This record gives sequence, structure tokens and C-alpha cells, in this order.
Amino acid sequence: MQNKMTHRKAVMLMICAATLWSIAGVFTRHLEVARNFEVTFWRSFFAAVFIAGVMLRQYKWAFIPRLKLLGKIGFLSGCMWATMYSCFMIALTMTTVANTSIMESLTPLFTAFLAWMILRQHIPARTWWAIAAAGVGMCWMFAGSLTGVDSRGLAGMLIALGIPFASSINVIILKKGGHAVDLVPAVFIGGSLSALIMLPLAWPFHTSMHDIAILAILGFFQLGLPCMLMVKASNSLSAPEIALLSLLEVLLAPIWAWLGAGEVPAQSSMIGGAIVLTALVFNELTDMRRD
Repeated sequence: MQNKMTHRKAVMLMICAATLWSIAGVFTRHLEVARNFEVTFWRSFFAAVFIAGVMLRQYKWAFIPRLKLLGKIGFLSGCMWATMYSCFMIALTMTTVANTSIMESLTPLFTAFLAWMILRQHIPARTWWAIAAAGVGMCWMFAGSLTGVDSRGLAGMLIALGIPFASSINVIILKKGGHAVDLVPAVFIGGSLSALIMLPLAWPFHTSMHDIAILAILGFFQLGLPCMLMVKASNSLSAPEIALLSLLEVLLAPIWAWLGAGEVPAQSSMIGGAIVLTALVFNELTDMRRD
């Protein structure tokens, strides 16, 4: 019974994380000046500040030794976080949000394959079916967005492939090393590395105080907090399950843009989103009934 409650709590944490991730689009619609690399710099910077603040409150100045305890596996996790943060924004400067999201939707497939190959984890048939159905739903959501993609857009999509690759590797790291090492500090490393990488591309700054406030909210509550929640939830969820639940981000993003920025989602987005949501619910309910 305790395992089931732990699993349910972990599912709720992942739902909260994906929901917070999904608010990026609606908040960035209200930016005045900040664009592209500058958005990534400030968002990553504030995420690192948030994680540092949480660690200082929890561990005082002992959080510095905790960074050293991460070792190679923790540093690799931090690099994966930084890759995801950076590739996402660079891809958005070269292709559409829809095309970037399509690349992101490959994460469950990559994660399931790596979990089977590296962790020797048995992937239930229901999970493979859920991954397949979610993939169909994602393609339906963004039907027609691949037409007329130029060379720059294609390059952006190739860069966006770094997101599912880094995400799936990071999930495997969380599952393989998360029981032995606290990998929350790796989120701090990821934010710091991403900010350092983006700094020369974002300079000189043109951000207004209005934009700084929005980007601080994104750094704290759209990046730092949900990534921490994901790390906490990873101990009680399978690798493919983490990746599938993360798809809620792409599912919810158009809804927030509709409610907060007046961007009415297309019918294909509604139908595709329903397919993705059904696949996720089916996978979780089947797992609960099995337990």
C-alpha cells in the first residue's frame, strides 16, 4: 500500500512539473523586448538562483560540498539539463514551436529504448501502446506544420532533436544514480551552464524590468521548481512513465496560450491532445489496477 501511495504521489509531482513547464509559452507572449538567447539566459540564470536559494535554506553553506558529491554522474546530468534548456530556445529561433514540440514528443520512445538497453528494464506492452498512441496524437496535434519547411527550419528541427536525446539520457541517469546521490544540485549546474553558454549570445542585454520580472517567474516556477519535482518523482516512477507524463507539457501549453493570450487552438490540436491524454490516463490506470 505504501508503494502505491508513493507511486501516486510521484505521478502527482510529475503532473505538477509538466503543468509548470507548460506555462512558458503564455508568459513569453507578454514579453516586451527580450527575445531568443536573452530569454534563455535570464530564465536559466533565475532557475540557478532559485535552486541555489533552496539548497542554501536546506543545507546552509554545506550545499557546496553537496555539489562535489555529485561526481561525474551528477555533472553529466547537469550537462543534460543545460542541453535541454539551450537546444529548446535555439530551435525556437530557427523553426516553429510546433516543429520543436514534434521533436520533443520523441522523448518517450528514446527513453523506453534506453531503459530497455541500459537499465535492462522490462517495458510492459501497455506502455509501448501508450507511447505509440501518444506519438500519433502529437503528430495529429501539429498536422500540417511540417509542410514548407526550409533549410533553416530543418536545421532548427535537427537542433531540437537534442532535447529528446538529452532528456532521455537524463531520465536514465536519474533512475541509475538518483538512489545513491541527490541529483537536485545537478539542476543548479544545468541552469548555470546554460546561462554561461547563452551569455555571449545574449550580450548586450536589452531586457526591460517588466521582462526581467516575467523571466524571473519563469526561472523560478517554470524551470527550477518543476525540474526539482521531476528529480524527486523519478525514484518512484519508471523511466518511460516519466517521459510519458512529461508530454503533458506540450498538451497543456496551447490551452494556456488560448486562455492567457487569446491563441485559439486548432481542431487538430484538440483531437490530438485528447488522444495523448487518453494514452497517458490509460497507462496510469492500468498500472494502478495491476498493483
